[in-house]
Amino acid sequence: VTGGLTGFLPWIPCFISLVADVIPFNKKTEECKEMNPMKVCSLRLNDGHLMPVLGLGTSAPSKVPKSKVEEAVKIAIDVGYRHIDSAYLYQNEEEIGRAIREKIADGTVKREDIFYTTKVWGTFFRPELVRTSLDTSLRKLGFSYVNLYLIHFPVAFKPGEEFIPKDKDGEVIFDTVDLCATWEAMEKCKDLGLTKSVGVSNFNRRCLERILNKPGLKYKPVCNQVECHLYLNQNKLREFCKSKDIILTAYAALGTDFRKEWVNRHCPVLLKDPVLNAIAAKHGRTPAQVALRFQLQRGLATLVKSFNEKRIRENFQVFDFQLTPEDMESLDGLNKNIRYFADEFVNHSDYPFFDDN
Repeated sequence: VTGGLTGFLPWIPCFISLVADVIPFNKKTEECKEMNPMKVCSLRLNDGHLMPVLGLGTSAPSKVPKSKVEEAVKIAIDVGYRHIDSAYLYQNEEEIGRAIREKIADGTVKREDIFYTTKVWGTFFRPELVRTSLDTSLRKLGFSYVNLYLIHFPVAFKPGEEFIPKDKDGEVIFDTVDLCATWEAMEKCKDLGLTKSVGVSNFNRRCLERILNKPGLKYKPVCNQVECHLYLNQNKLREFCKSKDIILTAYAALGTDFRKEWVNRHCPVLLKDPVLNAIAAKHGRTPAQVALRFQLQRGLATLVKSFNEKRIRENFQVFDFQLTPEDMESLDGLNKNIRYFADEFVNHSDYPFFDDN
């Protein structure tokens, strides 16, 4: 921690709490790095880079104006978030880039303070297209590099302008691309300095092992970003990733926004769970804060999305309290293997959600 002893003292509870969490759960050293004006706590990735444990997710229903995303990013940076997660698919990188550059221009942060993630969508999985997707994101962002580049979903689609190409009968048009070939193109992007780290998203163990067992593997994934919350705790996948020194990053950690077109609307609302609410009341915290703290104490990086300033601030206030072992056991027991995210890619051989890990 920089800034001398005076600057460190206010953060001693945060530091002690986080070290106590990470050593038992993740066998890694979690580092607290002082930023201006906030402190950010980070996990060290297997390639040596640091990733802030709490990030702002930016996917949004189509009805939400992109200006809302831009404003949320600026508020989040002012609050202390330094990890911003987006994707080519979200179609909001121009707005996000503008927000980050504004906060750089006004002196709130430097570019090196921000950990930015983007993802390559399945229409760009052919090796010759992987860099094209990243170059498009970089141009929209106004950046020379991103911090993390992920394979968004292990399913390849026919290249073209449509995100999900379909034939005249409404059937999805898949493409035949070896994920290992896509991964080699990702590695080249890292070698070129266009991304600091490379990883995957929505991969099951089977898909991960295909990459890890690839002959001539140069860089293994630093993380696997997956749906993970109290109703889908991903314990088996978490343990596998941990054994391979791959960080599990949780998205939809608070459940999900039922306004999104791709969400299963028949699922229960996580934040209304009585067990979660009882533990939140005991600690004088919101259910969302407890749901996020649960993931952090498991050693996961965690993404949280909101476009509401009050909730953006509340969701960041998760470093100054700790759940008891009994709390953690009760929350872990809420698992129902429920997925909020429904999709239409089940006919592809690499569809990842039939496996239980």
